[in-house]
Amino acid sequence: MIRLDRIHVRHKARSGGVLRRDSVHALTDASLEVRRGEIVGIVGESGCGKSTLARVITGLQRPTDGQVHFRGQDLWSLSPSARRTTFGPAVGVVFQDPSTALNPRLPVRRILRDPLDVHRRGTARAREARVLELLDLVGLPGHTLEALPGQLSGGQRQRVAIARALALEPELIVADEPTSALDVSVRAQILNLLTELRDRLGLGMVFISHDVQTVRYLADRIAVLYLGRVVEEGPADQVTDRPRHPYTQALLSATPSLLERPERIVLHGPVPSATHPPTGCPFRTRCWKADDGCATAFPDVEEGDGGHRWHCVRPLPAAAAPAPRSRLA
Repeated sequence: MIRLDRIHVRHKARSGGVLRRDSVHALTDASLEVRRGEIVGIVGESGCGKSTLARVITGLQRPTDGQVHFRGQDLWSLSPSARRTTFGPAVGVVFQDPSTALNPRLPVRRILRDPLDVHRRGTARAREARVLELLDLVGLPGHTLEALPGQLSGGQRQRVAIARALALEPELIVADEPTSALDVSVRAQILNLLTELRDRLGLGMVFISHDVQTVRYLADRIAVLYLGRVVEEGPADQVTDRPRHPYTQALLSATPSLLERPERIVLHGPVPSATHPPTGCPFRTRCWKADDGCATAFPDVEEGDGGHRWHCVRPLPAAAAPAPRSRLA
């Protein structure tokens, strides 16, 4: 449905002096594919490029280099009007904090109807019927329509945000850490709602989070980002249960779990700069397996079973990786 092909995003930084401006390498040679009806999870620590990747997927950020293909066509070769009419309605976005994503002065009815009015979808009666349908889709009562966002709970606001993202019947939903601003008791409800909507509507979904356990529960495939590069990608169970890249293993060890107690991996060494990234593998300055070969060039991709791919000169041995583990229902 949508494919990113060797995407680079570089921003001009304030550093570098008057005569020269440094570049921040937000994404480097990133490739990703999202198929219809699947959930792709994007994980990585803060500053790794997750939100930039989301902006590229939604067409809010034009890449410095590389191509974004939508339904097999280069997105940025389309005219602005064609992008608005074909690509814009096909992609919905759910932002991190619903309290800032929703206009506090507008009632829920107006928030849900605005996308329909802007894109002139159907008659006035049809738009009103669609608003009621959206409210039912996300499990909110009818009296919510007249409420302002400030009169709703955090979970209810996020349900309104999800309903707004579904207003134009998109093919793809991009959710950028949609549960991080919510109470723990509400997070499972929102995650279950997203999976139900995927199954019911056949949506493709990109779910972005720093919480590996949440992505592990939700996603079909996982891509692991480090310093703007996709270092590992594959089926969710293989990436989380049999990681091949050392960074993925370190990321998993830092995530608390009720089911197992993995040995914590403490990373040492300098944290690399996105302005002046290290040569070769960007993780080599903190990796306990790094050697001189890691500094020469970014490793070529290696591929295992089921589309499991990683970029590492010294990957973790598959035989030593833990066996698959059961998940919480």
